[in-house]
Amino acid sequence: MKQTLVIALTITIILLCAACGGDSPEPVAGNDAGKVSAKARRHGIMKKETKKTVDFIADIYVRLCFQVGRFDADYVDAYFGPDALKKAALAKESEKSLEQIKKSADILIFQLKKIPLQDATEMFRRRVRNLTRMLQSMTARVDFLAGKKMTFDEESQALYGAVSPIFPAGHYDDILKQLETLLPGSGTLGDRIDAFRRKFVIPREKLDAVFQTAIAEGRKRSKTHIALLENETFDLEYVTGKSWGAYNWFKGGGRSLIQVNTDLPIYIDRAIDLACHEGYPGHHVYYSLIEQKLYKEKGWLETCIYPLFSPLSLLAEGTANYGIAVAFPGKERIKYEKEILCPLAGLDGSDLDKYYDVMRLTGKLSFAGNDTARRFLDGKINADEAVAEFVKYRLMNKDRAEKYLSFVNKYRSYVINYNLGLQMVRGYIEKRGGTDNQPEKRWQEFKKLMSAPILPEDLQ
Repeated sequence: MKQTLVIALTITIILLCAACGGDSPEPVAGNDAGKVSAKARRHGIMKKETKKTVDFIADIYVRLCFQVGRFDADYVDAYFGPDALKKAALAKESEKSLEQIKKSADILIFQLKKIPLQDATEMFRRRVRNLTRMLQSMTARVDFLAGKKMTFDEESQALYGAVSPIFPAGHYDDILKQLETLLPGSGTLGDRIDAFRRKFVIPREKLDAVFQTAIAEGRKRSKTHIALLENETFDLEYVTGKSWGAYNWFKGGGRSLIQVNTDLPIYIDRAIDLACHEGYPGHHVYYSLIEQKLYKEKGWLETCIYPLFSPLSLLAEGTANYGIAVAFPGKERIKYEKEILCPLAGLDGSDLDKYYDVMRLTGKLSFAGNDTARRFLDGKINADEAVAEFVKYRLMNKDRAEKYLSFVNKYRSYVINYNLGLQMVRGYIEKRGGTDNQPEKRWQEFKKLMSAPILPEDLQ
């Protein structure tokens, strides 16, 4: 009896050490792990389907996220939980080394895996599974920050739960030939496309009016299908000197700050792209639903924080990109741009159908960017070669290619979340009947995906 009590107390101390920032002993492994789990359960540490245990682990997980954020300023992308918890997590006495963070996360993973799930509800099993996966992703990011070398594919699998496909030689060349036919003439294909697209650049002085109009339309369409907070809102800012094109900073309570980078020219199609991706029904709606459905209604504390380098990002970016077609299906997008946005921007929309024929084909080159990023980060090509490939296969001008390389340098394998995330989300929803032919069904499936405890592996 005395030995059993000591074991139970040891587990409690391990978890408390993790919460308070102290050193934690190694988790028990092998045959002893089963003994500890069984005895701990008898002493109230790991009772069947005990919400209290998972809530406790979730509290420590949130604290650990803030600790990782001390070493990686980009790690905590959004937080809308208790102010007191954030303050305590960032207190000087709570500081942990990368080694301590890794050890604490490993212990939490160990404890989660010992929770009996055979008689648990499906939602409880999902919660335990998702929290385990988020902690595993955290340990991978900590390993990277500590200097561990991973290939591009190893990193994306560890962080986001997915690997970008590699296409056979000649795949992209066939698409380039189709573009050559669509836009014949002298000079390079990239120069011709760049010259053609310049006709659709939004004048700087018209930018705010165009974006505000596109966002308002995205909001109107989204709120017809998705119930959001009555006071949900966003602020729109224009910034420079960023590696990204736009960013949503979710503040909680249905509030976001959306920033648009104006370093490079912004084309007319980007108005709806960014309005939907960053706003409605994209990131702003995604975070709002997570806050409402999982954090507030279910009380899952772990969902009040969004670690950028985690499986959540594949879902967030995939739904944000797919949300464009959900809000503006089929020809509705071109019609809206011709009738509303082009006149507002002072642009001639007569060539817009051809413009989208070009964009449809260039979109098929998207994974070429992943291939180049993979070779660059794996050390197989240098920066100049990477820029040259972006120019050739992504048809970017040199300025845009260099800007994109700066994004790859900073965010690394995160790039897969945009195109692979879109592909996986599209496949998941359309397999369930959400197609252009059934727009209402698509909205239903999209909403369910946006507010459910889903992992990338569920999209397979």
